Amino acid sequence: MTIPVKNMGFPMILLRLAEWLLYKLLAKSCYRAAMKVKNSGYFFKNQSFRSSHQIPLYPNINKCNLHGRISKTVACDIQGTLLRSQSFFPYFMLIAFEGGSILRSLLLLLSSPFLLVLDFELKMRVMIFITFCGMKLKDVESVGRAVLPKFFLENLNVHVYEVLKSAGSKVVFTRVPRVCVEDFLKEYLSVDCIKGTELHTVGKYFTGFVSSEGILIKHRALKEFVEEKRPDIGIGTSSLHDHLFISLCKEAYVVNKEDEKANTITSSSILPREKYPKPLVFHDGRLAFLPTPLATLAMFMWLAIGIPLAIFRLFIGICLPYKVAIFLGKLSGIRLRVKGTDPPRSENGKGVLYVCSHRTLLDPVFLSTSLGKPLTAVTYSLSKMSEILAPIKTVRLTRSRKKDGETMQKLLSEGDLVVCPEGTTCREPYLLRFSSLFAELTNEIVPVAMNTNVNMFYGTTASGLKCLDPIFFLMNPRPCYTVEILGKLPKELTCAGGKSSHEVANYIQKKLAAALGFECTNLTRRDKYLMLAGNEGVVEDQNSRINNPN
Repeated sequence: MTIPVKNMGFPMILLRLAEWLLYKLLAKSCYRAAMKVKNSGYFFKNQSFRSSHQIPLYPNINKCNLHGRISKTVACDIQGTLLRSQSFFPYFMLIAFEGGSILRSLLLLLSSPFLLVLDFELKMRVMIFITFCGMKLKDVESVGRAVLPKFFLENLNVHVYEVLKSAGSKVVFTRVPRVCVEDFLKEYLSVDCIKGTELHTVGKYFTGFVSSEGILIKHRALKEFVEEKRPDIGIGTSSLHDHLFISLCKEAYVVNKEDEKANTITSSSILPREKYPKPLVFHDGRLAFLPTPLATLAMFMWLAIGIPLAIFRLFIGICLPYKVAIFLGKLSGIRLRVKGTDPPRSENGKGVLYVCSHRTLLDPVFLSTSLGKPLTAVTYSLSKMSEILAPIKTVRLTRSRKKDGETMQKLLSEGDLVVCPEGTTCREPYLLRFSSLFAELTNEIVPVAMNTNVNMFYGTTASGLKCLDPIFFLMNPRPCYTVEILGKLPKELTCAGGKSSHEVANYIQKKLAAALGFECTNLTRRDKYLMLAGNEGVVEDQNSRINNPN
């Protein structure tokens, strides 16, 4: 007879909880003991008996022949197979932090010790509830489109990816929520079909629960999907669940955990950037590291120091003289590397136009500090807070070519000017298309190669609060800025020398790219915001525009 929970006393509930916990611990202990006995071969002294009863092992994925697979179908998982890491916790943390809030991510971090004692299904349900409960569908979709692909690409298993790439048809079955991986798998890996755990929603919000179908069971989902026709190749891990899954395929291969652990100390299993299925030019989000539990704990511990440190760095940049600001900035951990020298002022008395690559909103500030002289910066978009706090003069442009040209001409007559012709920032080693307006204004042009390096927070965002960009950059423990002054452009390479403004802009773009080791693209600010924020209208396909500068 089952006793209803409402009639249970508190001691009875504690007793039931203790009984469940003891069952879990004993089950895990017995399983470990059984595996040790199995591995020692205690019951299999007779080799013929052992070989006839042992579960057949599937070959390693690196044994798979890649030739002649164009007409084949591959079925695999993303967790522990396409991705080298076994744990999906970091990706839940990215969704919680970037799509939710810092409090939600803290709650997920606090739950991580308890997740260690739970089985896979219960662990997945807990992480799903904490991460998704109350979140908007559009926020999760935005993280899946703009944030997660970067981390997925960096964690791809190169052997599994090559098998997937060689096949004509690709199907992914995964127990993680489909909404987390669908955009990446379709956009970057051209996967034809994704079957994953579905989440329950009410209106435009996630409830934090899985749908009535529950956590996806891969081998059952595969049976329902393929019916009579089996996939040609199945890829999984060495776990029992994956053996059931890949046994339904004509050929089966496994990703060996021991081999993957050995490969983590080398680069043999890491997909190089040049082999990415499509260039990773744009991505969003504040976190610059994969937030494993330990890495996330370190981040939260650092915030107690990082926030006051960022305010201190901001203060010295605004209030103190250049040399003192550089000295104290370096003492606080900022690395500033300056190459080249500032050219002499022009003879006609007009200012010099510094043309910079654009990495963060602080580009003009670090250039002004490096040169030790005041500069005026022009920008298309700047928050009121950034405008107030800026230690140099900033002027807003209107995106009207005629008006902006007149404004910049007037500013050049008053002094030196800084312009970033890309019109927006780019984090990756690419330069966006340069606007040619600056080339029409003056022949006194100095290209400046700006670059940054961070290890905890990105100082740019497409969908977040732009007023916090400088704070996030300065919160990094050891942020690095590189300023390389390339020298004044010869007169024969300017419009005064017979060159068109587009030729001048393209030449400077290529010169800066060569100095930085970057790649030129014809992508624009509109392309960036269309991809990351979905609010700039329809533009032509990005793939056709990579490596095709105007």
